[in-house]
Amino acid sequence: MHENETISSMYIRLTNIINSLQALKKIYPNNELVRKILRCLPKSWMPKVIAIEEAKNLNEQPLEELIGPLMTHEMTIKLQDEDEEKELKKRILLLSILKKIVMMKVTKI
Repeated sequence: MHENETISSMYIRLTNIINSLQALKKIYPNNELVRKILRCLPKSWMPKVIAIEEAKNLNEQPLEELIGPLMTHEMTIKLQDEDEEKELKKRILLLSILKKIVMMKVTKI
């Protein structure tokens, strides 16, 4: 998976590669494709990968059923990042306001 690539674009790219390989008579079993997707995820996804590996039988896991939970996890991560960014902006704003207040008090003395 490329940096900043979404799960859906990675899946589309993988599907194109799989289709091209099938045209060349190279066919991968479903369980191998599932494992390839899990291996290509970023290290930050390791807890999710481990949870999927422990909860599912990867030999019987359909590729399409793997993509849904990964996309859900991706949206959760994105929402968390947005919330953290908003919180950071609030803290920076508060610090700048406090700094101005302190500077105003110092200049009055």
